[in-house]
Amino acid sequence: MADAASQVLLGSGLTILSQPLMYVKVLIQVGYEPLPPTIGRNIFGRQVCQLPGLFSYAQHIASIDGRRGLFTGLTPRLCSGVLGTVVHGKVLQELGPGNVQKEVSSSFDHVIKETTREMIARSAATLITHPFHVITLRSMVQFIGRESKYCGLCDSIITIYREEGILGFFAGLVPRLLGDILSLWLCNSLAYLVNTYALDSGVSTMNEMKSYSQAVTGFFASMLTYPFVLVSNLMAVNNCGLAGGCPPYSPIYTSWIDCWCMLQKEGNMSRGNSLFFRKVPFGKTYCCDLKMLI
Repeated sequence: MADAASQVLLGSGLTILSQPLMYVKVLIQVGYEPLPPTIGRNIFGRQVCQLPGLFSYAQHIASIDGRRGLFTGLTPRLCSGVLGTVVHGKVLQELGPGNVQKEVSSSFDHVIKETTREMIARSAATLITHPFHVITLRSMVQFIGRESKYCGLCDSIITIYREEGILGFFAGLVPRLLGDILSLWLCNSLAYLVNTYALDSGVSTMNEMKSYSQAVTGFFASMLTYPFVLVSNLMAVNNCGLAGGCPPYSPIYTSWIDCWCMLQKEGNMSRGNSLFFRKVPFGKTYCCDLKMLI
């Protein structure tokens, strides 16, 4: 019980601290670029046309809504985090304890069993908390059109149910689940390969090295599965009555596969993945560009 409470408190603290970062990330994902590009230098020192980074973007939001505005969508996100932690722990508990025998802890069968347990627990948590995730995204995206459609948690629930029914709470769920599952299996499989074939089992700091390899493979897996995150977030706000979910910021997609194909065609599969050294998308026109042509 104490472990669960500490996990909830730690998770809530991290959620609060990372809220401005996620807010900026979501607005970039839907294609909202309120600030003109600037001339900067890349990591090789070459002059390039770049879009403003995290801090400039956050400063722009704060100049309109104040610093408190950077925490828009925090309440449903906290609800999602707390509920997800509880559900995840309960499901793992119901599935029974994992195999803790040292002699098989590094076997591939053990990896498969533990990854399957974790996959079921994560999927259950994602399924239960996705409605709060949808509300979080929509409350953020309404900054674009200055709407107030998704302000309170209860009002947002009523609005979604009235306009879209039960399915509205699960917009973008499929790509999110697929991304989570693929990321988990990639991470654990790569970590197993690295720990088994790349690391020397005789090293005294073996456990520490394994934890590092798990972190590195987790980062690598999240990079590879980022398109699923992007598509899921876009589908969660697509055609929901907000300016940020409609053209010109976002086309109307018929399905998440249609969204995927269109992003791939435009070369925008990594949009929002980086919050620094952001390249200007090809063919995009800004207000400053139009003024220079007049």
